[in-house]
Amino acid sequence: MIVFDLKCSNEHVFEAWFKDSSTFEEQRNKGLLECPVCGDRSIKKAISPIKLKKSSGQKEEGPLNQEAVAKMVHAFYHKVIESSEDVGTKFAAEALKMHYGVCKPRSIRGVATREEEKMLKEEGVEFFRIPVPNKKEDKSN
Repeated sequence: MIVFDLKCSNEHVFEAWFKDSSTFEEQRNKGLLECPVCGDRSIKKAISPIKLKKSSGQKEEGPLNQEAVAKMVHAFYHKVIESSEDVGTKFAAEALKMHYGVCKPRSIRGVATREEEKMLKEEGVEFFRIPVPNKKEDKSN
């Protein structure tokens, strides 16, 4: 079993249990999921809070400290950068090409305007925004 935090188009967040991730997708695609607050059936996964579990035999600790979170965020950004192609301002165009089979699917990252994001959602292109910190300038020279 797996639990997901879900969100409707009205921004209501709720929790639901599924056999696996594909069961969630199947139920969502069939319109079987419904917001318990407003009845909306436009449901997507919401970002869930982070919780770390140590290996067996060790006690779980309370809330993560700021240093641990910073290390995890840094590792996450590094993984995204090393495993994706930066397409810059051509993000929307490249995402559409992959969505319609014009080019081979691949991991991409880049930027899109609000209008481009809206258009991608209307076309059924799945993507998510990741806030990226500004690069620090190298002042060693």
